[in-house]
Amino acid sequence: VSTEGAAEELLKKEVYLPIDLLPKLEGNRFYYHEVIGFEVIDENFGSVGLISGINDTTAQALFEIDREGTEVLIPLNDDIIRSVDRNKKTVTVHTPPGLIDLYLE
Repeated sequence: VSTEGAAEELLKKEVYLPIDLLPKLEGNRFYYHEVIGFEVIDENFGSVGLISGINDTTAQALFEIDREGTEVLIPLNDDIIRSVDRNKKTVTVHTPPGLIDLYLE
C-alpha cells in the first residue's frame, strides 16, 4: 500500500491468511484454532475438559471448555497458562482456587 487512499480502502476489512502460511509458534504461544480439541489440565483440579472454542469478544479472551456438557470458562493469560503440549494435545493451567468449581456447582 503506497497511498493513504489505498490504505483507507483496507480499513475495517477482514484479512485471511492460509493456515499453512502462518509462522509456526512454539512454547506457550499458540493460534486459537490450533488448540481446539486440546484437553485442559489444571495443576490442582486435574482434567477440566476439552477446549471447544475461544471467546475473544470480551476484554479478556477465554477458553471455552466442554466438561461433560457443562461449559467452563478460563481466562487466557500468561499467569494461568503453564504449558502447551502439542504432541499430547494438552494445555496445563493453574487457575485461581474455586474458579472451576463455580461452573460445576
